[in-house]
This record gives sequence, structure tokens and C-alpha cells, in this order.
Amino acid sequence: MKFIVSSSYLLKQLQVLGSVINSSNTLPILDNFLFQLNNNSLVVSASDLETTMSATLEIDSKSQGSVAVPAKLLLEILKTFPEQPLTFTVEDNNTIEISSNSGKYALAYASGDEFPKAVVLDDPSSTLVPAEVLATAITKTIFAAGNDDLRPVMSGVFFQFSPEGLIFVATDAHKLVKYSRTDVKASEVADFIMPKKPLNILKGILGTSDSEVKIEYNESNAVFSFDNYMLVCRLIDGKYPNYEAVIPKENPNKLHIDRTQFLSSVRRVAIFSNKTTHQIRLKIAGTELNISAEDIDYSNKAEERLTCDYQGDDMQIGFNSRFLTEMLNNLQSDEIQLEMSLPNRAGILTPIDGLDEGEVITMLVMPVMLNN
Repeated sequence: MKFIVSSSYLLKQLQVLGSVINSSNTLPILDNFLFQLNNNSLVVSASDLETTMSATLEIDSKSQGSVAVPAKLLLEILKTFPEQPLTFTVEDNNTIEISSNSGKYALAYASGDEFPKAVVLDDPSSTLVPAEVLATAITKTIFAAGNDDLRPVMSGVFFQFSPEGLIFVATDAHKLVKYSRTDVKASEVADFIMPKKPLNILKGILGTSDSEVKIEYNESNAVFSFDNYMLVCRLIDGKYPNYEAVIPKENPNKLHIDRTQFLSSVRRVAIFSNKTTHQIRLKIAGTELNISAEDIDYSNKAEERLTCDYQGDDMQIGFNSRFLTEMLNNLQSDEIQLEMSLPNRAGILTPIDGLDEGEVITMLVMPVMLNN
């Protein structure tokens, strides 16, 4: 078994796949890349049992076979090479030899048969989504997903497909983001919960792709295929909470404000807030928004006044500044709208401009109780 491949091309593909591999694996074989060679096509795979990703590379070869190569060692050596062709030869003494312009390097390999097989979906449902739409949907929602192991369904992003459009939702019970597209549709109704790790991997590579992503799914697994990549992952089992029920429908108090100006104020004032609650207070009356924070333990306090466009009753409401900052950072619009009903009901943040046709973003942030 022998093949020739460009060093930088191989490194680029392996770095993407390397993000699947855990730093500590229960099965030693998972510390390897699986190389499956079939003449001019080389399929390289990496897995952590939950997620398996593979890339198909075009190489120069006339042989077939499969071997598992130590991932860390291979990545380390590839990073040091300038661009050049490398020849990989599988020797009989259980080593794989890499020949470069300047030398030879031998790595021990394991048999490719030991590597866990990726799941194959029988008769899956499928949907086509443009790569940039999927990348945006992941970026806009993933930050709001929870990290609580006791509530695994909230630690992922909820995908809801229907002939009306696509909806992506993430929440950790303190904040919620719903991202919907009416310009991309699925042929049938389906929903599933995607774990964070494969989504972060996808987010990293989808941004550079302008192709369509084919998403295939059944009850327990999903497969994402685009360009020369294929990612198979196990879905999070369980029923997603009814997110529509927590979004308040009647919000008579509406605040319009410049996003960057609001974000800068919240950031500055938050420095003076209590280090455990991160609480800031918004006091809105007429065209004036007053943002304040106080840390009584250290006698630190700050207050800023901004002009805004506000319709509704005068009100005071408290928020966790970290959640507010995260959400404002995640929006790209110049102007935002904050809708509120009562100081103990969630506030709804929506961008006013900068959206594509058919794109809707709704962010919900739970208030914190003010101690007057």
C-alpha cells in the first residue's frame, strides 16, 4: 500500500478531522486517523464513537488497503513540512514510512479493521441547506445552549424542519435564541437535537464553503455531507422543551436603540456590578434609558444615560449583564428592539435591520429580580 499526497493539502484536511478526536479516549484506537485507500481516492476518518467525520482526498496511488495512523504524531510532523509531495508506504514490519524531500520518518500503525465502523442510516429523511445558512444558524444559536449534564436536551441545538421553513433553537433556561428561515424548506416535518461538538466542527468549516449541505437523519443519528466531507453523529435523545410557551406574546413596552452604543454602555456599567449576580438595572422613562449597576459589598457603582426611542409605560427591569452582552455581540444589526411586558417577564431582543430575506432572529433573556 503506497500513495503520494501534497503535505499542505493533507495537513489542512487532517486538522479539520483532528478536532473530532478527544484528548483522552477510552479506546486507544480512537487516537488514530483511519486511512482507507482505494486507488486515487483516500478516505481519512476520525471518531470519538459519538461523532465520526471523514474526508475524501484525491491522491496519486494504484493500491488499496486500510491502516490506522497515530493522529497526534502525524499532525506534529506535517506541521513542520514546507509544501511538497510526501510518499506514504506501508511496510511489512507494521510501520508506515513517510518520505519527504529531506528525509524518511517511520510511524507504527494499527490494523484498519480495529477502527469502529461509522453508522449507516437506513432509509433516512433528508434536507438540503445552503452551507452559509447552516453556518449562520449554528453561530446564532450555539452560544445559548446549556452546559448542564443533568439536562442533556438543553445542551444541544434543536433543529425543526417543515415545508414552511427551518427553525433552530437553543436555550439554557436563562436565555433562548430562535433562528428561523422561511427561504429554505424541508419536504416533510422533522425535528432532532444536535450536540454541540459536531456543530462546532461544522461551524468551523462551513463558513468557507459555498455548496449545499445534505442533512440526512433518523431517530438516533444525523449525517451532514458537503464538498469532500461527511460527518455522522449521534443525536441527543429526549424531548425538547416547548420553547414557544416561554416566549411572551403580549409585549406592549418597546425600546428601540443603537446596538453598539447599548452594548458599550452595558459592558462599562457591568464592570461595577456584583461579581456573582452580574446584575444591571435598566430604568426607562420617555426617551431616556438609564443603565446602572451597584456592588454594595465594595461600594462600587456606575450609571449611564442614553437617549432611546421608547413606547410604553415607565419601567425598571434587571438583567444579567453577561447574557445581555452575549446576545448583543451575536447580532450584526445597527438597531435593535427590546420588547418587555413586566419586570418579572422575559425581555425579547430582535434586530431591526441587517437581516436577509426570510431570516428571523428572536432572542429571549430572563430578568433578574431587583432589590430596591
